[in-house]
Amino acid sequence: MILYPNCKINLGLNIVARRSDGYHDIETVFLPIPLSDCLEITPAPEDSFVIDGRELDCSAQDNLVVRVLNMLRAEERDIPPVSIRLTKNIPSGAGLGGGSTDAAFMMKGLNELFDLGLSDAQMAIRVGRLGADCPVFIANNPVYAEGKGDVFTPLPVPLVEKNYFSLPPVGSILPPTIPLSIPAVLDGYWLVLVKPNDFISTREAYAAVTPRPSKVSLKDIISQPVKTWRGQMVNDFEASVFPTHPVVSSICDQLYMLGASYAAMSGSGSTVYGLFRQQPVLGDVFSGCFLWQCKL
Repeated sequence: MILYPNCKINLGLNIVARRSDGYHDIETVFLPIPLSDCLEITPAPEDSFVIDGRELDCSAQDNLVVRVLNMLRAEERDIPPVSIRLTKNIPSGAGLGGGSTDAAFMMKGLNELFDLGLSDAQMAIRVGRLGADCPVFIANNPVYAEGKGDVFTPLPVPLVEKNYFSLPPVGSILPPTIPLSIPAVLDGYWLVLVKPNDFISTREAYAAVTPRPSKVSLKDIISQPVKTWRGQMVNDFEASVFPTHPVVSSICDQLYMLGASYAAMSGSGSTVYGLFRQQPVLGDVFSGCFLWQCKL
């Protein structure tokens, strides 16, 4: 079985309160996008796990893919030995949910491959133990998120279904397509992701943030034309990250200079995305950075 775990960006991110459990209540819109890893799961004589593509800074046993497998086996699920190959294309520490999507797709893959009979809700509960944004990749639809980022409601705007190209499957020359939905207001826009080499930890990002109620509901902003988002749709992490990581702030400014209708950080990571009405001419402006783009 070959799966293509796709990542997400955050459209806005408001940190509205500090919780008694040490976490924070947030408001954000999770938008799944077609930048993906490749996850291959195959029954085998014994367990094996191989990672290629982009480097990760965690051990094999700490990888969320392996932790999902161990979690299900701890529940005494009948899962025989498997060979797992994970090809990383999504950068880590980027605010894109690269590890979270791998966990969710591993859960969905094992559930289907070995007929475990878990519902979407049951899978979401399980992967939610590994990360607050993991459950969003079970249904893999755009959602408005509250709480720790784990309470989802559908967006109150029309959605458009699209099929996007992803990484080619192993041994094939034909790229598969990933079916995703996007808000109709984004239909036809070009999405550009830029990630510098800076690493921003979640703890660092939260350190200088002052929680406060949002002034304008993201549900209202998301229904308006993209050109009106600037100044209304904010990522509260930018207030703490931009002063200490000026390269991230500079990328946001450069995207606007190149004609972006809207640009912002995604999540608490160092990735900045831009939304363009026309395909941008980027040249070598972002040399040395991870750079990716697609038409929504």
